[in-house]
Amino acid sequence: MIRTIKIVILSLFAALSFNSCSLLGDQNSIVGIKGDQLTINERPFFVKGICYHPVEKGQSKRSFGQIEKDLKLIKAAGANTIRVYEPIESEEVLNQINDAGLRVIISFGFNQGGIYDLQSETYLDYIERFKSHPAILLWELGNEYNYHPEWFGGTVDYWYTVLNESAAAIKKIDTTHPISTAHGEVPSEDLIQRLDQIDLWGLNVYRWDQPATALEEFSKISSKPIYFSELGADSYMTIENEGYALGYNETAQADATQIILDQIMTRGTKATGAIVFSFTDGWWKAGSPNTQDVGGWTPGSSGVPYDATANEEYWGIVTLDRERKEAYEVVKNAFKSFN
Repeated sequence: MIRTIKIVILSLFAALSFNSCSLLGDQNSIVGIKGDQLTINERPFFVKGICYHPVEKGQSKRSFGQIEKDLKLIKAAGANTIRVYEPIESEEVLNQINDAGLRVIISFGFNQGGIYDLQSETYLDYIERFKSHPAILLWELGNEYNYHPEWFGGTVDYWYTVLNESAAAIKKIDTTHPISTAHGEVPSEDLIQRLDQIDLWGLNVYRWDQPATALEEFSKISSKPIYFSELGADSYMTIENEGYALGYNETAQADATQIILDQIMTRGTKATGAIVFSFTDGWWKAGSPNTQDVGGWTPGSSGVPYDATANEEYWGIVTLDRERKEAYEVVKNAFKSFN
């Protein structure tokens, strides 16, 4: 009897250790691609993510002063991944992300002042340094640069060349993490074929509350995995529309988020992930960083529900003081109920 109990206890301990290791990641985990799915150690992994770029009130630069509180809120929302817009230089912060049971998508920009960017090729230094860190899920190159030909002399053709060459360079030093790009909307079939070093595609899609149409379009031209690198709605209505009142409106944001996630997170989904934009409001985006201002503009923003306007400072599912909005509960229910 004692031997039986001991065996049961050891079995439970082994199971718990395995689940913890699977969730948190370990030094030997391999992130890969199998068919149209993202995998970790050959097991399917659906990205339930939140975009994370914390900028405190009155500031314009990202900081991790509230990282412990933030990770608890993100984890409590049922997320398994955060997506950042520039590399995290602090190993301590990466360790905290891993300890919280989360993975991170690291994004590299073309020009970040020579700090881990593609133009200076210092991004390779970052990958060499952190490629074995268990928090890393994948490398993501660029964020909807196809909307900005003015950054590349009037054409994005040069960007696409750099993008593909950069992805190829990563593969020479890291074979354990796939490489993606966050593209604005659905790319053309010709572009997918041209960027043959991209393993999976992230799409920033704002099609009112109907993002699933993008999945259908993409699946007709490519069998590569696809995830939504950005989707969601803001909590400010610039006009009265579809029954939602003008002004600050958490319900409009929550309703849109509910419909959006319900479309994607279904049995048999063609997506391998959905990343909600964004964790906190961003007071730094329009007007003074000391106040929450209406305004801001993004390419393709006419598809933002339900007023066709991207009020850039109201996108958080929590406020800048970390108060949960109605959309937080929507995300939490959607993420926790989807397996």
